[in-house]
Amino acid sequence: MSFLNAVLLPDEPITSITFKDRVLDKQYKNDKLGSLDILATTNKGELINVEVQVADEKNMIERSLYYWSRLFSGQLQSGNPYQKLGRTICINLLDFNLLDTPEYHSCYVLKEKERNEILSDLLELHFIELDKIKDIKQASDIKTQLEAWLEFIKHPESQVSYELARQDETIREAKDDLLILSCNEQFRLYYEARLKALLDETSRLQTARDEGIEQGKLEVAKKLLSTGMDIECVSEVTGISINNVKNLVHTS
Repeated sequence: MSFLNAVLLPDEPITSITFKDRVLDKQYKNDKLGSLDILATTNKGELINVEVQVADEKNMIERSLYYWSRLFSGQLQSGNPYQKLGRTICINLLDFNLLDTPEYHSCYVLKEKERNEILSDLLELHFIELDKIKDIKQASDIKTQLEAWLEFIKHPESQVSYELARQDETIREAKDDLLILSCNEQFRLYYEARLKALLDETSRLQTARDEGIEQGKLEVAKKLLSTGMDIECVSEVTGISINNVKNLVHTS
């Protein structure tokens, strides 16, 4: 609740939350099945999804819109009329840079393009880019509750986080919970398995990108060779070794 209030800065603070099933059920056979990191409803009837993303899979904006749309429209399954659709908020904590802006926290809503009028508050997407947060040297440098939470999330074992835990009860509770979890063997094994899966996925994506780049170079080299360009020039232009260019000649 403290973190959500720090992100959303609501006129009336959130005073309670109820965690919900994190799996997005498939409505139709070809629907994509999604699993959310955190899904909860607030005492004000808001539906909030918090996602933590470590690897940049080049689809974060589309993924957030997809999750929002499924959560928003899913409320109709309980028989609610359109007028009863609740405010739905997606908060994305990212360990990479996504947006072309210096600010680490960006909030998107539905607005009229020219007049800047908000059409509705039912849609709200937040992107928090941890890499854009300035390094904090001491707790006194932190000016907002959100800055305090993000420092704890980014550097839970830092001296600044220890100072924050002494000053803020909610961060102290979070830090105590983190300590308990870190001492739990079953949770540690789960954490290590999840970390390995994330690293494997990141490695797979990087390998796929590298292979795509290499394949693109090969295609360019083939086209240059077909124009009559000599092997040395093709090698210099594409960065492919002369031996590999010669192999292309022999296999063409």
